[in-house]
Amino acid sequence: MSDIPVIDVGALVEGSPGRAGVATEIGRACREHGFFYIAGHGVDEDLQQRLEELSREFFAQDLDAKLRIRMALGGRAWRGYFPVGDELTSGEPDVKEGIYFGAELPAGHPAVVAGKPLYGPNLFPAEPAALRQAVLDYLDAMTALGHRLVAGVALSLDLPESYFADHYTGDPFVIFRIFNYPPGPADGWGVGEHTDYGLLTMLRQDSVGGLQVRPRSQPDWIDATPIPGTFVCNLGDMLERLTGGHYLSTPHRVLPSTERDRLSWPFFFEPNLDAEVTPVGRAELAPDNGTQRWDGASVHEFRGTYGDYFLSKIGKVFPELLRDVM
Repeated sequence: MSDIPVIDVGALVEGSPGRAGVATEIGRACREHGFFYIAGHGVDEDLQQRLEELSREFFAQDLDAKLRIRMALGGRAWRGYFPVGDELTSGEPDVKEGIYFGAELPAGHPAVVAGKPLYGPNLFPAEPAALRQAVLDYLDAMTALGHRLVAGVALSLDLPESYFADHYTGDPFVIFRIFNYPPGPADGWGVGEHTDYGLLTMLRQDSVGGLQVRPRSQPDWIDATPIPGTFVCNLGDMLERLTGGHYLSTPHRVLPSTERDRLSWPFFFEPNLDAEVTPVGRAELAPDNGTQRWDGASVHEFRGTYGDYFLSKIGKVFPELLRDVM
């Protein structure tokens, strides 16, 4: 078992009086680790199991079948499948394949009509056909959970419970990805060191393991060992920026299994793309840690909307696709 704390968030999910105590635990985890497990999240276990089975069924298909929903067909919505090696971290190809999903928007939605990048319909495979409904149900469940968790983060910062909904996430930008990591050498990696971009990531893991994190309270990498019935949560760059560095966006990476595929289901709960994320009032700002970050960049120097930040980052992950979309 890792040193990453496990927090029962049932009071937040249910809206019961105990949520202030949960918020205190979340605040401590955000300051000391930037990662925590959540139990009591209320997301249906049968839905999770169905999603896992259907995900494995999709990735077991041959490459030609998977490429029928390739990201190039998603256009400006930035959705669909990518094969192993097509996604980059720090300029190096990741050893994983995956599918990008987002909020399902019809063709007549104002953002789609306006041609805004990152908005639109999802691409779903013909087989397994049931993956479509499982993904849409999971998007709904995780979006609802994201709203409750950021309410807890707000309370941990002595802010009104509705702070994030009022300023950033009333209409959140959400991304859901399903990743499959094929077996690899013991000295390789599935994804290199990185941080996430937005507010909060909620990750479901299978039983294989491989996720490692490097919190400020630890001198080296530690394992985020899968714990049944929980999600792993971590903070993104915008939450670090909003808190002036008091809550850190913690580096993490994925090591491959040498024997079997590893699946993961990260859900990213992000600010609205048009929102400008600015620090809340604090007694003092934490020291700028840009020189210590994996990319050498300071999130505190950024100016602009979250959409500006996200596109600047994702363009390094899929540079060719960004040129096509923009």
